[in-house]
Amino acid sequence: MILQTIITGLSIGSIYALMAVGYSLIFSVLNFSNFAHGAIITLGAYIAWAVMVHWLHLPFLPALLVSIAGAGVLAFLNERIAYSTLRRRRAPSLYLMISAMGVAIALQNLLYATIGAKLYALPPVFAQDSIAVGGAVVSRMDLFAFGFSVVAIAILHFMLNYTKVGMAIRAASYDMEMVSVLGVNLDVLVGVLFLIAGGLGGMAGVFMGVKYMVYPSMGWITNKAYIGAVIGGLGSLPGAVVGGILLGLIEALVSVTNIGPVALSLYRDVFSFSILVLLLIFRPTGLFGREVEEKL
Repeated sequence: MILQTIITGLSIGSIYALMAVGYSLIFSVLNFSNFAHGAIITLGAYIAWAVMVHWLHLPFLPALLVSIAGAGVLAFLNERIAYSTLRRRRAPSLYLMISAMGVAIALQNLLYATIGAKLYALPPVFAQDSIAVGGAVVSRMDLFAFGFSVVAIAILHFMLNYTKVGMAIRAASYDMEMVSVLGVNLDVLVGVLFLIAGGLGGMAGVFMGVKYMVYPSMGWITNKAYIGAVIGGLGSLPGAVVGGILLGLIEALVSVTNIGPVALSLYRDVFSFSILVLLLIFRPTGLFGREVEEKL
């Protein structure tokens, strides 16, 4: 039972980590919380539904790649339309955050107006097969989501540490002005940043759509990813990964725990947000975060 709970927690935690990394990437450079990230994740799930069910009837892996690319492009357009002018005018981070909230609300209501509130199911991947692991029965989809997430985060880690673009992103997270003086085109750099964050978000959206359902307000789940990013420390990519996985494990353990007649699964969200409140009180920079002037 414990082993199955841990495996389930690692699976959902790895999806949280994908979402949290997108938050942390943008925060590390632009120093604001991109609350439109949840809408991009939702659109990534809808792209998968469109190409798998509604239009092209693609298999899962090609549909996943299309969703990653589509969500990346949408995130790029989001930055160009909603943030770039504010960024060039050196607007305070609060203005960027307000713009992000407006984009999130607008995209969610656009989905309601055009597609409706109906819930859509993505085709079952691997026919929802399960395998036995040390006495635990685990969905192949959970294992695939965990493995694919680990590979994606590993590729991102390699890119950030061993490519010129990655080094420019890491340098910009410390001082954008200096990076600009050294000849880096900030518009291109920020565009690449949003492409990466959006692509990871699109991947997470597809996994969430397969595991649950696709619907306009599914982006609310990014609140959990944001908690994971804060636990690890906003702006820290290792922290986002650790925080997302840690939150997934905590939620999985709470879901199977009872205190007498009371099932703690009913209070899972209470535990998650209580952790956030306590962390902000006692360690606002998270486990791996660094001190910043403002956190919005």
